[in-house]
Amino acid sequence: MCLTASGLETARRAARALGADLHGRAGRVDEGAPFEDAAAHLRALFAAGRPIVAVCAAGIVIRALAPLLGDKRAEPPVVALAEDGSAAVPLLGGHRGANRMARALAAALGGAAALTTAGDLALGVALDEPPEGWALENPEDAKALAAALLSGAAPAMTGEAPWLAEALARAGRPPASGAAGAAPEAPASAAPAPTATLAAGGAGPLRYWRRDVALGLGCARGCDPAEMADLARRTLREAGLSPLQVAFAGSLDLKADEPAVIETARALGAPLRLFTAEQLEAEAPRLANPSPTVLAEVGCHGVAEGAALALAGPEGALIAPKRKSANATCAAARIGPGAAPWAAGRARGRVALVGIGPGQADWRTPEASRLIAEADELVGYSLYLDLLGPLAAGKPRADFPLGAEEDRCRYALERAGRGRNVAIVCSGDAGIYAMGALVFELMDRAPDKGGVGDAARRVEVISAPGVSALQAAAARAGAPLGHDFCAISLSDLLTPRETILQRIRAAAEGDFVIAFYNPVSRRRRDLLAIARDMLLERRPPDTPVLLASSLGRPEERIAYRRLDALRVEEVDMLTVVLVGSSQSRLAMLGEGPRMYTPRGYARRIDARAGAGREEGSAA
Repeated sequence: MCLTASGLETARRAARALGADLHGRAGRVDEGAPFEDAAAHLRALFAAGRPIVAVCAAGIVIRALAPLLGDKRAEPPVVALAEDGSAAVPLLGGHRGANRMARALAAALGGAAALTTAGDLALGVALDEPPEGWALENPEDAKALAAALLSGAAPAMTGEAPWLAEALARAGRPPASGAAGAAPEAPASAAPAPTATLAAGGAGPLRYWRRDVALGLGCARGCDPAEMADLARRTLREAGLSPLQVAFAGSLDLKADEPAVIETARALGAPLRLFTAEQLEAEAPRLANPSPTVLAEVGCHGVAEGAALALAGPEGALIAPKRKSANATCAAARIGPGAAPWAAGRARGRVALVGIGPGQADWRTPEASRLIAEADELVGYSLYLDLLGPLAAGKPRADFPLGAEEDRCRYALERAGRGRNVAIVCSGDAGIYAMGALVFELMDRAPDKGGVGDAARRVEVISAPGVSALQAAAARAGAPLGHDFCAISLSDLLTPRETILQRIRAAAEGDFVIAFYNPVSRRRRDLLAIARDMLLERRPPDTPVLLASSLGRPEERIAYRRLDALRVEEVDMLTVVLVGSSQSRLAMLGEGPRMYTPRGYARRIDARAGAGREEGSAA
């Protein structure tokens, strides 16, 4: 993030060094993805979990992010970079990448990495954050061990963890070897032995594990997840392996939506990779237990062993041949040198249904921002994608016009079926008059009945709630939804006209506050007037009506009308019309008009006031 033109050259060099997107403040930096409000943009990126390098004073970043700070284990790394590149200061997430980013920036820009975490300064390594491909079993003990080392205690190490031994040696603290060479494989009856341990001065030992095991999973349709999880634990235990050694899990693509497979991989913290039957059959010559029955059922001689070997690569080997339970199979393989399990097969694929609210960044939830940041591709109506601003910078996007909602959802599901992480971006809440229902309907239909293909039906779908238009309108007005309310769309494109009229009559009879969505269109101008007249049969002429359009955007418009004075010509497609109940009020309160619907507290208030008057008279 670059706030001023004077820091632009440093920002360019920093972005190149880190392979990062450049975001420039509009009006000052004529380059990169533009943003208007620096503090709001910092908060949006931080809430989305995106690492940040801010080319500005550290104080600006601190003041902007202070309200969001909470769990340090979940926060992204944040670095403040001086405009001249002379200092890179990790502010947050030092052990989650900020220190590494600061060092990389210092090396690229010829400045200094102003590290402040004691372990990194004195030891050259964060004991509780091992590098990619390693896991620490007991991170809660790292603080005590670091304190012992910083107090001068000599480190003692068993097994092999070259990254740890080399870092300590560079810091002038080479560890004494507690055991020569690698930790031996534990016998099946014993607890698995860590790849390496580190102790000092009575603290520790910290137990480190190399994550170099691939787990293959197979099961019958509807297998109990507990059965699969138990089999996986037993398979690892009998092979002398720890669950912390599992780096990836794999299965047949037909199992992409099988809870037993999904939950077992998730519990192990192992990314799930999926393979076609043809890909697994290519591993048939290496299987220990090929099965003609499995071949006849799914098209390959083995799922569990085949998936484990496909992840392990050509130089990998089985270390736990197939184990079976009543409905599940499991096998483990050692990942070979040069293997790329993260690129083998494909991911399960995900569709995130993201409601971004009316458009204002401050009304977008942190979950929505995070899902957008994680997505490989964004799908939606052009206006909604544009409202994301810099949060969508650098991401592939598929723009669809109004009226192409089905095409939009089919595209997203089919892309996810190929292993992509796709976000469908909706205004308001994705489940309220938006794409949520259509996505599930397409998945629920059989392919020959207009549904999506088999792979698309097995993808993960996540729904992120958003601030709906009726909520935003109500917040601007005051509290018109303080009592029972309903929402009715006046669009007759997908709903029969008589059904809409029936719902209006029912809402009028029930005296609900009503939020009218899609009140008019270019060709449909009469339903709002009909609704007004139907409501006037049961509500006072002075019933307050709120007209709210483009909420949270610069062109926002708020207007109040009496029900008998509501004119169709002042309403457009971007307007939400809130019609009060017979009890709703419009009053001048504070700085302006406030619309609210009492819930019934008046009876209590009046009763207390009456009792007070009686007591006063008696006195």
